[in-house]
Amino acid sequence: QLQLVESGGGLVQPGGSLRLSCAASGFTSDNYVIGWFRQAPGKEREGVSCITSGGSIYTPDSVKGRFTISRDNAKNTVYLQMNSLKPEDTAVYYCAAGRFTLATMTCRNNAMTNWGRGTLVTVSS
Repeated sequence: QLQLVESGGGLVQPGGSLRLSCAASGFTSDNYVIGWFRQAPGKEREGVSCITSGGSIYTPDSVKGRFTISRDNAKNTVYLQMNSLKPEDTAVYYCAAGRFTLATMTCRNNAMTNWGRGTLVTVSS
């Protein structure tokens, strides 16, 4: 059973940084995508950044240059480094995974099949 556990959320001031971690276990395939998604109050869930098992990365323009996804294969962990945070980045951040497809590779949230419980990020002074 594939499990994803997020950590690292919290309260940060505007302009600050946070690093989220997603510990993954139970993979039965080597060809998959793991990504970060977020859902702000009253808004739809959106993809933030996704990384394939081969290391290819997709990051939408909305956060490109501020958010960086990376992975440590030895630890089965995917990270999201978030810099220059803004109040509008406040959301619950989820880690998700799915088999490699064009949809998962481009961070389409309805294409992911496994989800973590989420971690709250609040950007406020």
